Amino acid sequence: MAAGVELGFAAAPAPGEAWRLRSAHFPSKVGGRPAWLGEAGLPGPAALRCGRCAQPCALLLQLYAPLPGRADAFHRSLFVFACRGAACYGPPGPRGPLHVFRNQLPRSNDTYPEEPPPREPSPDSAAAATAPPRRLRSGAALCRVCGCLGPRVCGRCRCAAYCGPEHQALDWRRGHRRACGQPGATDDSDAVPDHNEFLFPELEILIEPEEPESPADGSVDPDDKEAAVDTSENSDKQEELKATGSASEALESLDEETLEALAKHESEDDKIFQKFKERIAAEPEQIIRYCRGGEGPIWVSSENIPEEKDIPNCSCGAKRIFEFQIMPQLLNHLKVDSLGESIDWGTLVVYTCANNCNEGNQYTEEFIWKQDFSAGSMQLPPCY
Repeated sequence: MAAGVELGFAAAPAPGEAWRLRSAHFPSKVGGRPAWLGEAGLPGPAALRCGRCAQPCALLLQLYAPLPGRADAFHRSLFVFACRGAACYGPPGPRGPLHVFRNQLPRSNDTYPEEPPPREPSPDSAAAATAPPRRLRSGAALCRVCGCLGPRVCGRCRCAAYCGPEHQALDWRRGHRRACGQPGATDDSDAVPDHNEFLFPELEILIEPEEPESPADGSVDPDDKEAAVDTSENSDKQEELKATGSASEALESLDEETLEALAKHESEDDKIFQKFKERIAAEPEQIIRYCRGGEGPIWVSSENIPEEKDIPNCSCGAKRIFEFQIMPQLLNHLKVDSLGESIDWGTLVVYTCANNCNEGNQYTEEFIWKQDFSAGSMQLPPCY
């Protein structure tokens, strides 16, 4: 990651290149099973359950974000997990259906060689990429469904591992019942289904620096641009008034002080949302904005912006700082649309330890904040 704002874009891996999304190649990716970095101190099943419905969470994305100049963070990844239950995304604010973990390793470690990974796969790595990993190199079993720690095993074959009873039942229905207990069957011979009904689609995240905004060099007069925006906003408001005549009648019953407060709130909300749209207009397909400790997030609304007191300190006592945000465009790649409720957000903002503490290369839980689009703001058009 470079010093300025960097943008992440989702891309389907090329045919035969799924190996690029495995742990040994330090990927940034959306969905699938986690490509764990370190093998010590992985979050257990209890830490990866939704804070609202208590169901297991799926990997939403992971981001490879080493810190230059920090020998203990030569390799560093952030893992974001999300609940699959749409109803859990109603209230905005911290955590809830979302969890984020940080892990890091020095260049010299017990898991990876010090040399960069090869650009072309070895026959072994290419073959391994076609099947989900079942165990860490340390020998710890991984859940056949979600790829997280699997301390629970099938009571019949004693081979298949799971994070909990929910995924054991899901895997049983999807095919394990046919292989379980068969003569000569082993964990390796029992093919693992894709489990796409639980996992999010697996996509690579490509990182590019954000191009600086063009300065006003005479081609566009700033005053003219502001006037054009005002004209556009007035036109939009006129259309809204035409479509909401009954609402205006209801407003007549409100006192002048309340009306002024509503107008001020709507004006501020419009400005913030307009700034958000203008900032992403050059790259509307961005799903990640990364700038650790630098430029802060861009918000979609004036509502539910966290104050400093809302962001808890790290367990080590240090403050947390902004590291990256997840954009609403990612929802278009997750295939979560359904009749009625659906997973939704305006933006997800991740804050991490300013000191980047590291206790025994364990996985450290960090802080994530969900902001929604305000009820009065425009929703993003399909191209966003």
